[in-house]
Parts: sequence; structure tokens; C-alpha cells
Amino acid sequence: MHTVNADTLGSEGVWFDPVWRVRVHLTALERELLATWWVRRLAFVSHAGAASITTTQTYTRLEHSLGTLALVAHFAPDDHAARAAALLHDVGHLPFSHTLEGIAGLDHHTIGHARIDELGSVLNHHGIAAERVIAIDAGEVPSPLRSAPGCMKLDHLDSFVRSGQAHGRTVIQPPEILASCRLVDGGVDTDAETAAELTRLVIAEARAQRAAPNVVPVAVLRGLVLHALKEPAAAIDSAALATMTDDELWSALLCAPSTREQARTFRRNPGAWQLLKHDDETADPETEPLEHLIARGYLSLPTISGAPTTNSDVQALERDLPARYRIVRVAA
Repeated sequence: MHTVNADTLGSEGVWFDPVWRVRVHLTALERELLATWWVRRLAFVSHAGAASITTTQTYTRLEHSLGTLALVAHFAPDDHAARAAALLHDVGHLPFSHTLEGIAGLDHHTIGHARIDELGSVLNHHGIAAERVIAIDAGEVPSPLRSAPGCMKLDHLDSFVRSGQAHGRTVIQPPEILASCRLVDGGVDTDAETAAELTRLVIAEARAQRAAPNVVPVAVLRGLVLHALKEPAAAIDSAALATMTDDELWSALLCAPSTREQARTFRRNPGAWQLLKHDDETADPETEPLEHLIARGYLSLPTISGAPTTNSDVQALERDLPARYRIVRVAA
């Protein structure tokens, strides 16, 4: 009997997703993957990245990965390679997810594929080649995880709805959204009402990504890591950074002489850093502003009865990219 709903160990052979309210009967492979470090590590990496410091979006990459697995199991229960890819698609993320992407040339897709390859013996034991899982993750072969360009895919469906729940944005509850959706060539297809809800969540997520509670902590944390990497006898190097969890990174930043003070202050008072406004005179004149660039957004929409959809707000958000910001520490 299943007694623990959100059991990320799969100890009873079942994952019950608390957002989608989908019960997944885990395969032997999925239970074994849940016991590996590269998957367990995701329980210590925040899905929202540095925004987890300043918002209520504090759930983990593991929760999102299990949510994506729940969606694949719902739409394609017998596609075991896609189910494995859903569980493994985020194993390459750095601490704080997208926050540190690109630092020291680190790319979570490249790292993730190397880690999937490391898990090849586990996958092969269950009759699935690591190369097949990597090809699914890269979108090189048709699968429930690959959609046509510009169409919402299951990975992003889980992200938008799970984030919407964390921020209180959802109007239609996730089980109702799921009941109105189908998968067409890997893309999310639905009715007009549900498409409007998903579009609203996409827009809200994009605007939140460009707002101070996301931009400021991302910029500050990136700045701290860049300083730590340059420190003589650095407490952090690029190889170590790629393997760290959020808490391990904080520990390193709090120990490194060049970042200790700012890391401690930022944890205690993130409001001491703000977006720089035109002619703003509150900035500490001795502090160099941080620069932050948002180069891309996740703005793909669902189709309605097979037809592509457009939205003027989404188009405006696309036109505003790349978006550049300056962040300063406010003078005491």
C-alpha cells in the first residue's frame, strides 16, 4: 500500500506527483536511477536558481524532474527510454540551476550528457542505451519530450505550472490542465481555455524572470562565483563548481576570503542590492555595478486543436530580448 505521497526515493515503487496528482508506478530502472548520486544531487539544486533566495519558489530540480517523468508516464507510459530521459534531463545543472550557466564555459547540456553516459551501465542493465537517452534529451529523435520548434513541450509545461503553483498564479488547477491536454508530435495541444491559462503562465514567468527578485540574486551570485574562481588557491574551480550542490556552493563562498563578507551580507540582507535606475543616487559610489544579460526566454506556446497560437504580449517579450540590467549595492 502506498503510504507516503511525495516519496522521492521511490521506496514503495510509486511516485505520486503532488502538483499533477498523477501516480506513477516506477520501473526497476527508475528506482535504481533515483538511488544514483547524479539524480539524488538534484534534490539539493533549486529549480528557480538564485530566485529561490528571494521568492517562494524553493522546490528542487528533482521535483521538476519527477514531475516531467509523471507527464511522460501519463502520455506515453510504455516509452521507457523517454521516461528515463525525463528523469535524467537535468542531471547536468550547476548549483542554482541556470544562474551560473556559461561561467567558465560550463554548459549543463554537455555536462548532463556526460553524466548520462556515466550511468550507461545502469541503463544498459535494463535494456536502454545511454546513447538513446542522450539523443532523446538532445531532441535528435522523435519522443514525447521533443516538440516542433515554437511549440510547448512537456519539460516546459511542468516548469510553467509548477512555478505557477509556487507563486499562486494558477487559476485552473494542474489536474484540470492535464485533463485538457494531449501530446501531438511531442508538443502540448489543448483547448482555447487551457491554452489561455498556459499562455498567461508563460507571460508571468517571463516577466518574473526579468524582475528584481530574479535579476538581482542571479547577478550577485554570479559575481560572487566569478570572484571566487579568480582567487589565488581558489576554494572553487570550474571542475568542482560543476559537481556542487547549492549548499556546498554557499559553504565555499562563505569560506573564500574574497567573497566571505558579501556572501554573508547577501544571505542576511539581499535587499541591499537593487536594480540601478536612471540617475539613481542611492548606490554605494565605491561599488562597481554588476552587469546582467538575459539573452533568451522560454516563450513557446501550446497549440489549439493542432493550430499554432500567437500572443501580442509574448511577441513583445521576445522583441525585448536581449535584456540588459545593472545592479548596485545600496549605500548604507
